Amino acid sequence: MRKILLGWLLGLLPMCTASAQQLPQDGPLTLRPMLQQLGQQLMKGKQGSIVAIRPSTGEIICLVTNSPKGSDVGLAIATAYAPGSTFKTAQALTLLSEGVVDNQTTMACHDGLTDGNIHVGCHKHASPLNIEGALAHSCNTWFLSAFASMINDGFMYEDKEEAIDTWRDYMRSMGLGGPLGIDIQGEKGGLLANAAYLNRRYKDGWDGKTIMWAGMGQGDVTLTPMQLCNLAATIANRGFFYVPHIHQATAQRPLPERYTRKRQTKADASAYATVIRGMRQAVEHGTCTALRAPYSVCGKTGTIENPGKDHSAFIGFAPMDNAQIAIAVYVEHGGFGADLAAPMAGLIIEEYLKGSLTPNAEARAKRIERIRTL
Repeated sequence: MRKILLGWLLGLLPMCTASAQQLPQDGPLTLRPMLQQLGQQLMKGKQGSIVAIRPSTGEIICLVTNSPKGSDVGLAIATAYAPGSTFKTAQALTLLSEGVVDNQTTMACHDGLTDGNIHVGCHKHASPLNIEGALAHSCNTWFLSAFASMINDGFMYEDKEEAIDTWRDYMRSMGLGGPLGIDIQGEKGGLLANAAYLNRRYKDGWDGKTIMWAGMGQGDVTLTPMQLCNLAATIANRGFFYVPHIHQATAQRPLPERYTRKRQTKADASAYATVIRGMRQAVEHGTCTALRAPYSVCGKTGTIENPGKDHSAFIGFAPMDNAQIAIAVYVEHGGFGADLAAPMAGLIIEEYLKGSLTPNAEARAKRIERIRTL
């Protein structure tokens, strides 16, 4: 009952799923067979997606999905989920770029945020935290409060409508909330609330407190796993991306210009530096310590509340500088992001960067393979 009530309170929207569909078969693909094989092993008995992109080109190097009926690429490109705390990375980029917060802004958090009869819990962590610490420890209080503050800021913005539309413009520039234009049929978008949508939905009025749940990636925001992976790629690239694509360029079939043109986001370069430090700290001593490795991984976990067991999510990239792989893992009803999605991503990253798994990593892969969430 608690989770059903919380799901209603957070304004979670129903998932929009495409009918079952398979990967294209026309022409050579950018997928790496070794990653496909490992991803299929890890996704056994689970429903969800693994998406990996080469940030410097936008090539999709891994795209694995699973459902009770088998593989369904629609889960990765046409299913809109609440992104949970993975979305705090995009929030941080926007809040920093708009000057709502800076690197020294701290907020106190004692077991979460309480406002009247509303209580949102949080991880155990030191208090107060700055923005890097809030990313590393996934502080709900920090991001709920900062986002609500932006929307209610009557000095920076003429009204709440201007504030939310400004926020949405940043998110759309990062490739979020709508189709990216990938070269796989059936791609769909998601939801990023703007003023017109909120005015329709909340007939009795709204403000930053009404919609603050979007600050931690729930409520009036849904994204696809492909969009989440692309977000990780934009962060790895410090502010740009190439539209993800699965077809490999050949002399007979060069890539259309839309896949080779660099797309710049609205966020400031300095904001990316801060967010990357926070994602690196998450691996060093925050929610992603399972991903410690000889190479520098940057990551952000997500645990998404909904009726039933939580969804498990993760986005990240490696190495921290000159990233070779960006990844998103989303497992329906997989529990804590740190417990399932992050370790799955870590194995895909290791396979790609090192060419094979160590014996210890192979043992972890077999343990994950035995986990069933269906």
